[in-house]
Amino acid sequence: MTDDELTTGYRSVFLSDIHLGTPGCQAELLLDFLRHLSCENLYLIGDIVDGWRLKNNWYWPQTHNDVVQKILRLARKGAHVTYVPGNHDDPARDFCGLHFGGVLVARDAVHATADGRRFLVVHGDEFDAVVRHATWLAHVGDHAYRVALWLNTIVNRARRRLGFDYWSLSAFLKSKVKNAVKFIDGFEVALASEARRRGFDGVICGHIHKAEMRMIDGIEYCNDGDWVESCTALVEFHDGRLEIIRWAERRSWSMLDRRREEVIATLSPLELVA
Repeated sequence: MTDDELTTGYRSVFLSDIHLGTPGCQAELLLDFLRHLSCENLYLIGDIVDGWRLKNNWYWPQTHNDVVQKILRLARKGAHVTYVPGNHDDPARDFCGLHFGGVLVARDAVHATADGRRFLVVHGDEFDAVVRHATWLAHVGDHAYRVALWLNTIVNRARRRLGFDYWSLSAFLKSKVKNAVKFIDGFEVALASEARRRGFDGVICGHIHKAEMRMIDGIEYCNDGDWVESCTALVEFHDGRLEIIRWAERRSWSMLDRRREEVIATLSPLELVA
């Protein structure tokens, strides 16, 4: 698929769980997605920057800075950008109602689709009992998750050399662990119930790193996934139709390798060593 064929204009795009500031962030794939994107509305639904990780260990390569700059550039070009913080970037909730560089920070948001449906837009950590009531356990789980992501990187490095496509080891493990499956189902039902209680037609969220679209007792549940495992986004077309875009499956490694080679060609010997 050529670059021109990949370039798409959407009415709305929903991204979450990018986790800038961590080695697990698939910033190159996200930049590739953003370069082929134009939209009227962009929603950043939490855990965009991983404050938990940055607090203990500073990690901020140029690609992560490029992601921020690209998002700000979309705002300057006229996209309405709304940032709904999550638990990993919780301090940003102190600035709800303010604009920064054309980006509105909000506790949650209401999105009306082109065909008239109303969706509650929220990160979702408020419906995670572990995050709310056992913060220490959430941090333990976060550490275990980072280990899984490290293994995910090793596995995909080998797959890449063998000519295979990107595959998420951590997502596979979650799908096979009974308690994880039970937690995810409970989370989805809780979000759908909240949307119903507040009179919405559906809910759009993130948090659990599992892209999903399904009806739950008449409520449309949509999770846009993440950019550390599945590299997915939820998009709205101009007729109001919603769809999950699985970018890692659409994009081949060779195209990303070519982009990396173009960047490397611009670096000085000292920068290459660094």
